[in-house]
Amino acid sequence: MENLDWIVIFAYLLCMFSIALVTGRRQKSSSDYFLAGRNFSAGSLAASTLATQCSTNSLLGAPAFVGFSLGGGLIWLQYELAVPIAMLILLYILGPARRLGVTSIYEVVDKKIGRRSRLTAAGCFLFFRSVATGVTVYGSSLILSFLLGIELFMAVFLIMGLTIFYDLLGGLTAIVASDILQLFLLTTAIIFALAILGDAINWDFFLTNRGETLSNDWGVSGNDYGFWPMLFGGIFLYAAYYGCDQSQSQRILASRSEEETKQILMFNGIFRFPLVLLYCFLGLGLASLAQIDREFILSLPLLVDGTPNYNLVFPVFVMNYFSPGFVGLVLVGLIAAAMSSIDSSINSLAAVTVEDFIKPNLNPSVTPETLLRYGRVCTFFWGCASVVFSFQVPFIAPTVLEAVNKIGSMINGPLLALICIATLVGEVDEMSALLGFWIGALSNLALALFLPQVSWLWWNVSGFLTAVLVFLLISQARSMVVTFRVIGYAAEKTPTKGNYKNFFNQEHHFSLLSMFVIILLTCYCLNNY
Repeated sequence: MENLDWIVIFAYLLCMFSIALVTGRRQKSSSDYFLAGRNFSAGSLAASTLATQCSTNSLLGAPAFVGFSLGGGLIWLQYELAVPIAMLILLYILGPARRLGVTSIYEVVDKKIGRRSRLTAAGCFLFFRSVATGVTVYGSSLILSFLLGIELFMAVFLIMGLTIFYDLLGGLTAIVASDILQLFLLTTAIIFALAILGDAINWDFFLTNRGETLSNDWGVSGNDYGFWPMLFGGIFLYAAYYGCDQSQSQRILASRSEEETKQILMFNGIFRFPLVLLYCFLGLGLASLAQIDREFILSLPLLVDGTPNYNLVFPVFVMNYFSPGFVGLVLVGLIAAAMSSIDSSINSLAAVTVEDFIKPNLNPSVTPETLLRYGRVCTFFWGCASVVFSFQVPFIAPTVLEAVNKIGSMINGPLLALICIATLVGEVDEMSALLGFWIGALSNLALALFLPQVSWLWWNVSGFLTAVLVFLLISQARSMVVTFRVIGYAAEKTPTKGNYKNFFNQEHHFSLLSMFVIILLTCYCLNNY
């Protein structure tokens, strides 16, 4: 890199730490630290949530999958059909949760079901999110070690030292501010990269060969990524991810009102697809460039088996084709993307630790300043734990990323069922809810062991349905009357034609359903290009 690139990187880091210092001085309570005092607008929080999706793993992995992986191409776009529908479902879950004024989504479970259920849900989150964070640290550090030419352990301590420091100082306020800047930088970099590629490649070639976007497969014969498992499994996976994973729901719950919570969900359902579409076209463009410029592929670092590491295709393209200064801006974006995913996870792990495990055991008169100190101590603890986990990744499995996703899908459905029961059901028997949760998880484990040919995406559906069915059956056996309450409609009223008309007339519903149609039409057009 040139001196100008280093100046850009240091200027960005100085800007981020300045924001953290300023915002940190204003924090007086754990609510300020974990929810940014609920001062951010819906647009800012939606941008922050989108930026977390725009992680280093996505920016590196998506172009590699679309452009260079066997069976890749634009087939991944059909996964995005699930997002607007998942956001539509979450309007009825996170809306009521925001009304309760909770910091942790698992507080809702405590208020409506019981303490044991809350600790079960929170404990599952701490386990799965901490492991996933270690994987993210490992992957981001690999990229950083390549870009800066340093050893892996130095890259781990560098990125985690920076992340923990400004997370400790600024909390969610600093995270949201850096996320917004990061989203702008990376989106601009991708558009600029597409403009450069457009002058040198033949797009028709790869749109013809890798342009399939719809695969009519039920995912029960060994194909994990058929249309139907990606649609239905994706709906439950995304609903669980945005609604039951504190790293995502925390920013949604940080909104100023219930109405703004719904706006954040609507913005995520609408603007995520254009961002993913840019990723995919970037992958197609880079693959097409590789056909023209053979030196481009030869400049990629090699894996252990001697094949090129296509995950690094975008940063190598930037370093070879971008001018000094622009290289620094893109590298800043990559570093910021890594920090964005990690700091959000660490902050949410600390929030759950404080709100779900520490605070309930403290004296009710504990001061806000004391809770703030606990929050920062827990942030430091989980930051250090992520460093430890990251060094274990190479010894766990060579396909650990897929393994983590599969394990998450094993618990996503039952966890979503628990949150839905807490939100939508009147009187709840805790034993019935907990048995439903664990039987749902065990049924997914049995599915994985005895029917491995079934796509793991179906686990998100089967776990949810099993957990709900077991809850209903046990509740009936214990003579518990189950009454459902859907927000916006009285339980005792019979739905009428007017009610359904009102459903489609609501802004959030109409926008999300319209986006679903737009994504479907886009996939259809690209599939038949």
